[in-house]
Amino acid sequence: MPGHARGSTAYRRLLAALVLAGVATFAQLYSPQGVLPQIADDLGATADRAALAVSAATLGLALAVVPWSFVGDRYGRLRAMVAAVVGATVLGLAAAWAPTFELVLLARLLEGAFLGGVPALAMAYLNDEVDARSASVAAGWFVGGTTVGGLLGRVVATPVADLTSWRVGMTAVSAMAAAAAVGFVLLAPRERRFVRVRGETFLDRTRRVLTNLQDRALLGLYIVAFLLMGGFVAVYNYLAFRLVAAPYLLPAWAVGLVFLAYLAGTVSAPRAGVLAARHGRYAVLVASVLVMLAGLLATLTGPLWLVLLGLVVMTAGFFGAHAVASGWAGARAVTARAQSTGLYNLAYYGGSSLLGWAGGLALEARGWTGVVGFVAVAILLSLVVLRLLVGRPGVA
Repeated sequence: MPGHARGSTAYRRLLAALVLAGVATFAQLYSPQGVLPQIADDLGATADRAALAVSAATLGLALAVVPWSFVGDRYGRLRAMVAAVVGATVLGLAAAWAPTFELVLLARLLEGAFLGGVPALAMAYLNDEVDARSASVAAGWFVGGTTVGGLLGRVVATPVADLTSWRVGMTAVSAMAAAAAVGFVLLAPRERRFVRVRGETFLDRTRRVLTNLQDRALLGLYIVAFLLMGGFVAVYNYLAFRLVAAPYLLPAWAVGLVFLAYLAGTVSAPRAGVLAARHGRYAVLVASVLVMLAGLLATLTGPLWLVLLGLVVMTAGFFGAHAVASGWAGARAVTARAQSTGLYNLAYYGGSSLLGWAGGLALEARGWTGVVGFVAVAILLSLVVLRLLVGRPGVA
C-alpha cells in the first residue's frame, strides 16, 4: 500500500497532527526553562541545580525512548503516542504543584519518561505512513511543531509566572498541552502500513538495537544529536540568568519574550527538509551546524540586539540541523527504524540532560563567556564527527 502523497488530505492531516503532538510534548518538556530564576529563588537553589528541573525531564525522556520504540512495535505507534501524551499531561500538573524541590524533580523525571513516546515514535510513524519522497519534508514539519511547542511552553509560563508564580505558569502550559493532545488524537490518520511485531525476546530486541549501532553513519548522527542538543539547551538554560543581571536587568516577562527566537526554528526546520531533498542531507546538515556556530558566537557581543540576533541565528541553524539529522536517522534504518529513532532521541535528550546541566558549571566558573566556549567546543566536535563518520561516499 503506497504512503500518503504530499498534498493529499491524509498527508495534511498527518502533518497537522504531528505539529500538535510536538506542541503537546515540547511545551511541557521545557516549560520550566523560562522560569528557572524564579524556581531558584523560591526553592533556594543555585542556577545549575535549578536547571535540573529541565534536565530531569529530558533524562527521563532519554531513558524511555528506546523502550517506547518496542511498545510502538507491539501495540502500534499511534496508540502508544496517544498514551504517552495523556500520561505526560497528568504528570506535568503533578510536577507544578509538588511541595519540595526533590518531588518536583521526581515528577519531572516521570513526566519526561511519558513524553518520550512522542519523539521515539513520530519519525517511525511518518516514515511508515508517508510517501518516501515526502518523508524529509514531513520530518521538517514535525520538528517545526516541536519548536512551536518549545516556544509556547516558555512564552506562556514566563509571563504567567511573573504575575502569579512559577507553579501557576507551568499549570497553564499543561492545560494548553492537553488541548493540543486532543487535537492530535482527532486528526492523526490511522496506521495503514504498520506491521505488528510479536513474540520477540529480549535478545531479539537487543540485536535490533545493535544493528543500528553497527552503521557508522547512524552512529555519527547519534553523536551529533548528543553534542548539538546539549549545547543548544545549555544556551537557553542559562541565557535567562545573564539577561536578568547587569547590564541588561530585564524583567521576567521580557525574558519570556526572548524565547520568540524559537520561531526561527519553526521556519528553518521545514525549509531544511526541502533543501535536503533537493541538495542532499549531508550538505544541508553541515551548513546548518555552521549557521548555529555563527549565531552562538554573536551572543558574546555587548549590545542586547546583537545578542538576540545571535540567538535567532543559532536557533535557526540548530533546528535546521535537527530536522535533517532526525529524519535521516529514521529513513536510513531499514530493519529497525523505530529503534534507530529511539537511539537518536536517546542521544539527543541525553545531551540535553548532561551538557545542558554542565553548561551551568561553565557559567559559575567563567560567566557567559564560559557557556559560549563550552557550547562552541560541542559544535566543533559535531563537525568532526560528521566529517569522519557521516560524510563518506555512498552515505545517502
